[in-house]
Amino acid sequence: MKGNQKDSSEKPIWDRSSSSTSIPGMLSVTRPGPKLMVWLICFIVFTYIIYMLKLVSTSRSCDDSTPFTTVVAVSTNASNVTSSSVVALRRREWELEEEDRVDEPTDLNHVVFGIAASSKLWKQRKEYIKIWYKPKHMRGYVWLDKEVKKSTDEDDDDLLPPVKISGGTASFPYTNKQGQRSALRISRIVSETLRLGPKNVRWFVMGDDDTVFVTDNLIRVLRKYDHEQMYYIGSLSESHLQNIFFSYGMAYGGGGFAISYPLAKALSKMQDRCIQRYPALYGSDDRMQACMAELGVPLTKELGFHQYDVYGNLFGLLAAHPVTPFVSMHHLDVVEPIFPNMTRVRALKKLTVPMKLDSAGLLQQSICYDKHKSWTISVSWGYAVQIFRGIFSPREMEMPSRTFLNWYKRADYTAYAFNTRPVSRNPCQKPFVFYMSSTKFDPQLNTTVSEYTRHRVPHPSCRWKMTNPAEINTIIVYKKPDPHLWERSPRRNCCRVLQTKRNNTLWINVGVCRAGEVTEVK
Repeated sequence: MKGNQKDSSEKPIWDRSSSSTSIPGMLSVTRPGPKLMVWLICFIVFTYIIYMLKLVSTSRSCDDSTPFTTVVAVSTNASNVTSSSVVALRRREWELEEEDRVDEPTDLNHVVFGIAASSKLWKQRKEYIKIWYKPKHMRGYVWLDKEVKKSTDEDDDDLLPPVKISGGTASFPYTNKQGQRSALRISRIVSETLRLGPKNVRWFVMGDDDTVFVTDNLIRVLRKYDHEQMYYIGSLSESHLQNIFFSYGMAYGGGGFAISYPLAKALSKMQDRCIQRYPALYGSDDRMQACMAELGVPLTKELGFHQYDVYGNLFGLLAAHPVTPFVSMHHLDVVEPIFPNMTRVRALKKLTVPMKLDSAGLLQQSICYDKHKSWTISVSWGYAVQIFRGIFSPREMEMPSRTFLNWYKRADYTAYAFNTRPVSRNPCQKPFVFYMSSTKFDPQLNTTVSEYTRHRVPHPSCRWKMTNPAEINTIIVYKKPDPHLWERSPRRNCCRVLQTKRNNTLWINVGVCRAGEVTEVK
C-alpha cells in the first residue's frame, strides 16, 4: 500500500515536472528541465535583443547620416534654388527697367552737354550759359584750356556746369597757319566727356560758351531719332562761302550739334588716330566731320541749330524763322542785341519769358492780312510783329529780310546759303516793327497774351492812300500753348486779325490753321 501510495504521491509531482510520455513499444522520451528551458528562452531573447539592438544601431547610424546629408543637400539645393530665383528675379526686374528706360521718351536727363570755353573770355561768356543751363535738371561740363580764378560770386557754382580742364594736345600735329591749336582740344570734348563715365546717356550735345540753347526744343528734335543708332545731328553755316570752304556736310559747333551715344563710343576709340591724319584742317568742327566721314556717318541736318555766321542785326533771321523748332543761337558777342536799347544778356533773358510759356511756338512765324486796311502782318511769336503797307505773298514773307551782313564782309546777298529779300523795295513798304514788351498766361482763357510795342524810328513819308500803320501803338496777340506742335507734320501757324474799337491797338489771334484755312487775300 505504502509503495503504491508513494508511487501515487509522486506521480503528480512527476506529472508537473516531467513532460515524458509513455508510448507502448517505444522508449520513453524525457523533456528538458525547467531551468534549461528558462535559460534557453533567455538566450533566445537575449540574442534577439542583441540582434535588434545591432540592427537598430546600424540603421540609426545610416539614418543619422542620411537625414543629415539629405538635409544638407536639400538645404543646399534650396539655397541654390532660392539664390538662382533671386538672381533670375533681379535680372528680370533689371530687364523690365531697361525696357522701361528704352521705351521712356528722351528727356534732359538723357543728355550731357559739352561746352567749349576759353579762359580769356570765361568771365563774360559764362553769363550766356547761365541763361539756359539749369544745374538741377541738366548734366554737362565746361571744358577750359586752363584753370581760371574762382569768382567771388557764390551763385556761379550753383548756376554753371562743373568746369574741367582739357587734356594736352602736344602730341598732335597742327599745321594750319590761320587757325589755332585750341581746335585740337575742342574737337576732343565729346570723347573726353564720354570718358568721365556718365550713366544713362543717350546724347552728347556740343556747344560753345557763347551758344544759347532752347533745351525743350532740343529734346523735341532728338526725340525724332533712335538714340541706339549712330547719329550726327546739326546744321550748316548761313554763309555759302563758309560752307564751301569747310563743308556742306559739316555741323557747325557754335550752333551746336548732337551725337548719339553709340557714335560717341565709336568716335572715342578712333578719334586720336583720326586727328593725327588731318593736321592741316582749320578748326574743331572740320576735324570732327573728318572723323565722321571715316566712320561713315553723314550729317543729319536740323535747321533749328543756328551758327549765325553774320554781322549786324539778327532781326531779319529771327522774324522769319523756318518752320522748325528754334534750338540754338550763336555768335552773340558779334551780333547786336536781339532787342533794342538793352544789353545782349538782358535781351536774351527777355526772350526766355515767352520761351517758358510756349517753347514750341517760340519765334514761329505767322502771316495774315488786314484786307480792310490793305496791310500785311507777320508775327514772330514771342519776339516781334511787323506791319507792311500793301499785300505781300507768303512766299516773299517767308524769306528773311537782309538786316544783317555776311560773315565775309565783301560778299553780297548772293553769298548766303538761303534766300533773302531786301528790307523794303519802296520807302512806303518799310515795315513798322513792334517788339515784345510782355508775355503772360491767362488761366481763364487758357491762352498766352503777349503785348508788342512799336519801335519808334523815323519812317519816310508816304503818299499812298491807305491807313497809316503809325496809328498803331500796341499789338496784342493771343495764342494757346501748343507743346505737341512738332509731333504733327510741319506747318506754319495761321493768324487772324480781330476786330476792335480801339484804333491804336491791333488784336491778333495765332493758332493751328483751321480746316480749309489758307493764307490769302480774297
